[in-house]
Amino acid sequence: MRVHIATDHAGLELSHFLIKELSAAGYDLIDHGPEEYDALDDYPSFCINAALAVKADRDAGRNSLGIVLGGSGNGEQMAANKVQGIRAALAWNHDTAALAREHNNAQVVAVGGRQHTKEEALEIIKTFLTTEWTNEERHARRINQMLEFEATGDIAGKIINR
Repeated sequence: MRVHIATDHAGLELSHFLIKELSAAGYDLIDHGPEEYDALDDYPSFCINAALAVKADRDAGRNSLGIVLGGSGNGEQMAANKVQGIRAALAWNHDTAALAREHNNAQVVAVGGRQHTKEEALEIIKTFLTTEWTNEERHARRINQMLEFEATGDIAGKIINR
């Protein structure tokens, strides 16, 4: 499986650790930056590029997921979610990582590098990478409603307050 990874300065050390560990486990890691530590870096482009690469891979039929990292993971998740069709989920434990895949078919996981040890973050991410989408009708219906709203600003048969 191809895995696209991006970070900000707060997650750079974790990113290097994950690239080493996940590559050794057989994943094809693609690093979207940054290349070096800069406390003033701007993470949105790194995370958006990783999410765009996941989308391009998946659109081409390739099995691909993404990881975005930061101090908390919040901003990085928000940036990745700006890519149309990408669902990025903030995971802080095994359950949130698994449910992001099972119920939401998330393609990108966000993790806070300052919130976990490297080993804890690795286990959370492994859970995300190895958990399959259930394809249950109720979950697919909800995802389709989000996609419909993203595309049209409406959800057929639902009230959207404006």
